[in-house]
Amino acid sequence: MKLTDKKRKDILEAAIQEFREQGFPAARVNRIAELAEVSKRTLYKHFESKELLFQAITDILLEEIAAMPKLRYRPDAPLREQLVAAVRDYIGHLTGEQYMGLNRLVMSELLRDQDLAQAFFAKAAMQDGPISGLIGEAMQAGVLRQAEPGFAAGQLLSMVKHFLVWPQFLMGAKAEVDPDVVISDCVDMFLAHYGPES
Repeated sequence: MKLTDKKRKDILEAAIQEFREQGFPAARVNRIAELAEVSKRTLYKHFESKELLFQAITDILLEEIAAMPKLRYRPDAPLREQLVAAVRDYIGHLTGEQYMGLNRLVMSELLRDQDLAQAFFAKAAMQDGPISGLIGEAMQAGVLRQAEPGFAAGQLLSMVKHFLVWPQFLMGAKAEVDPDVVISDCVDMFLAHYGPES
């Protein structure tokens, strides 16, 4: 890794720490530079403002989801099994300690700044989630009825997140339900709604 790339990475990690501890409005650029062990001038060479630094952190969050492998429908395996495995992996990623911490940091600022929130969600909407491709291909194969794949994936994931993501995100507590049971039930409800039209 080149020295400039390392410095940029160190600055981002320091900013994440400072934003988590102080919140975005109270975070200080001097403290970020100190934590990153770089001069303030070096920090500003990489990021011209605290706002641009925060935008770079929101991009990390979006990149983590974009980096998840896009799933393909496999006609040789039951769709239910494919969906259960895909949702389990996706929820496991969302509830991982690093992602959850970064998500809390970003969302707390998006609640405060509507312009930033609109920009973030516009970027997020351009991404194709890892499960919508699988659902879209299953629709093309005729094993699910035709609909908008992103919308259908959003419905499935919203059900699961209600039980397995939001309690942890908001209260820091794992849901008091069996994740496998929740995922199985939600997939069954999804399939009951989107099963092929006869």
